Amino acid sequence: MASENVPELTNNEFGSFTEKGVVLIDFFADGCMPCMMMVPVIEDLSQRFKGKIKFGKVNVGENADIAQKFGVSSIPNFVILKDGKTVDQFVGAISENELEKKLDNHLG
Repeated sequence: MASENVPELTNNEFGSFTEKGVVLIDFFADGCMPCMMMVPVIEDLSQRFKGKIKFGKVNVGENADIAQKFGVSSIPNFVILKDGKTVDQFVGAISENELEKKLDNHLG
């Protein structure tokens, strides 16, 4: 479920990708319907927040240690980090407007 605008992250690049600025991480699994429903929302918002917020995805099946570090037990699971520290985390498919508001709260 990788996309051109939202890179799929592994252990190798996760740390450097999340260490600076505001980052939204989308924890997902292949075959998860709510996760698939969020793909166009994440794509759209990644374009809208380009240059302000970085977006990345983590496949929990392939990167269980990253998922475990963030206590991910249900998906989709979204983590917002600021300079490498978790500032928000929420579970489940949400509307684009709702997610946009959450992201706006962490800018500035």
